[in-house]
Amino acid sequence: TFLYSLLSFGRTQTMSDAQASSGDVPENAQDLTIFVQNLLEQMQQRFNQMSTSIIGRIDEMGNRIDDLEKSIGDLMQQAGVDPKGSLDDDPK
Repeated sequence: TFLYSLLSFGRTQTMSDAQASSGDVPENAQDLTIFVQNLLEQMQQRFNQMSTSIIGRIDEMGNRIDDLEKSIGDLMQQAGVDPKGSLDDDPK
């Protein structure tokens, strides 16, 4: 139960960050469990950061596409072209 409480309440100080980053191999099962938990937490944080970044970029691209569509519509209106017409319309 002690190990469970350590893992469920976040990072513990059993292994220092210096040990984790220097590649020292944990010497017992408890240290190994904590090491793996810390590694998984770091991976989760990086995944969340990347997800947030990707979603932000997708939103930005969507806004740019909307602006581009509006600009094209404005240009077509200025040129007197029907913006609702399609490219397949053949003026016969």
